[in-house]
Amino acid sequence: MILLLSLAAMSSTAALAQTPPERPIALVIHGGAGFVPRDALSAQDRKAAHADLNRALDAGYAVLQDGGSALDAVSAAVVVLEDSPIFNAGKGAVFNARGGHELDASIMEGHTRRAGAVAGVTTVKNPIKLARTVMEHSPHVMMAGAGAEAYADTRPEIERVPNSWFDTPKRRQQLEKAQREEAAKSKREANAATDAPKYFGTVGAVALDRAGHIAAATSTGGMTNKRYGRVGDAPVIGAGTWADERCGVSGTGWGEYYIRYNAAHDICARVAYRGDSLQAAADEVINKLIPAAGGDGGAIALDRDGTIVMPFNSGSMFRGWIKPDGSRGTAIHEDD
Repeated sequence: MILLLSLAAMSSTAALAQTPPERPIALVIHGGAGFVPRDALSAQDRKAAHADLNRALDAGYAVLQDGGSALDAVSAAVVVLEDSPIFNAGKGAVFNARGGHELDASIMEGHTRRAGAVAGVTTVKNPIKLARTVMEHSPHVMMAGAGAEAYADTRPEIERVPNSWFDTPKRRQQLEKAQREEAAKSKREANAATDAPKYFGTVGAVALDRAGHIAAATSTGGMTNKRYGRVGDAPVIGAGTWADERCGVSGTGWGEYYIRYNAAHDICARVAYRGDSLQAAADEVINKLIPAAGGDGGAIALDRDGTIVMPFNSGSMFRGWIKPDGSRGTAIHEDD
């Protein structure tokens, strides 16, 4: 009897030893990079921003904890950020020069390389949902403007709102200020290629799930006072959003430079092809290449080990993270 019990115990121990360790999960989000002086944020503003970042983390991480996909996790997190009036996406989108809103978003699943994006939509409450629908239910990757709106008409699950729904007093004030400053300049100065955007802002998320899969998503209202249907990097796969088997990135900053340098993909390419660490790759692209060209901004990225990096050179970047060990945090400025 003792021998049988001993053998049973040994068998149980061996079975436990053969059980593979649980794979790590991780989530990182951002609410936009830009120069936001500390004294420009009241204690109430700061508290509200941290609260909404935490709500987005909670939404995405709950999916991962339940064994859900990275794709579902980034979708859930970005929807929370789009619904917040604090960030430049969805409800908090900035105004264009005509006093309206044009929204962009993209999403990508790393292990399949599936991707979807929309640009210049005006009545879609959550552009990230439409971007995912483009990925999952159409043969295309990107749809824009009236065509994207027409496609949304065919998808009853996509919630629609009047363009005025995106209005917020803060964004109206930013538009009026930008237009006053523009009127005070000469035509040459107002159109100078060296004029930097006065406001950056985008939201995004990157997640790693239990299956070891990575997904990334990005959504934005673009640039305050933008004209001519301007589209930045957020909906451009490889520029503002990228995910593959090793790495995922969501960018935020001066979109023209992120497009020119294919910033999100370049970070992951350095990991894949040169064997760079994620930190080294992200620092090189975000803090060296982009500034050397004249741009600025930031990015969030993670790899298949759950390593999280959040480089930025713009003075501040709203961000939040949950690491594989479960530790979490939110921050706005460099020394937070």
